[in-house]
Amino acid sequence: MFNAFWVLLKRDLLLALRRRSEVFTVLFFFLIVISLFPLGVGSEDATLKKIAPGVVWIAALLASTLALDRLFANDYLDGTLEQLILAPQSLSIMVFAKMLAHWLLTGLPLVLIAPLVGLFYHLPTATIGVMMLVLLLGTPVLSMIGAIAAALTLGLRGGGVLVSLLVLPLYIPILVYGSGAISTSMVEGLSIQPYILLLSAFMLLALIFSPWATASALKISLE
Repeated sequence: MFNAFWVLLKRDLLLALRRRSEVFTVLFFFLIVISLFPLGVGSEDATLKKIAPGVVWIAALLASTLALDRLFANDYLDGTLEQLILAPQSLSIMVFAKMLAHWLLTGLPLVLIAPLVGLFYHLPTATIGVMMLVLLLGTPVLSMIGAIAAALTLGLRGGGVLVSLLVLPLYIPILVYGSGAISTSMVEGLSIQPYILLLSAFMLLALIFSPWATASALKISLE
């Protein structure tokens, strides 16, 4: 089972490397959104520090939705998805491999460029570290929730729009607590521990339930 997991993970990563434009689209979109806000609200340090937490997470939410409609679409078109469902291995494990590949290609790059965003918005070094931590905890949840919506809308016309409509309301708790942790880290004397614990709980719940829910949604979509 775990051999099949690693094979599918490597396959998805290899296919993504052959379509680099899709990977860079998410990253460039994130950077463009981050860059546009200072042009609209001004370049004062106090203003940029105030809006930075919300801007970073809004950009991350929107960027993560760009590639969701293609998470299962190619496998659906070439028949690979049907073979995964018929395979003796657990479909939930196979689905989790695809979720992990999606996060490695869309979520992890956002975590890695967070220091650049922090410098752009004149954030303190400690706040940049907090930003990286909350993105590391929150972006996997975005991929796992998004996978459920992508499975439910598989094969539907205009599925990309439907995915966005389904997932954006579900992303609100991650947005609130993720941006709250960054804002709190800039206030001396306040602890970010409650935010970190809540984001960790969200990630744990997503790890437990999202592979099963996505596998069930795929079976329903293919029936």
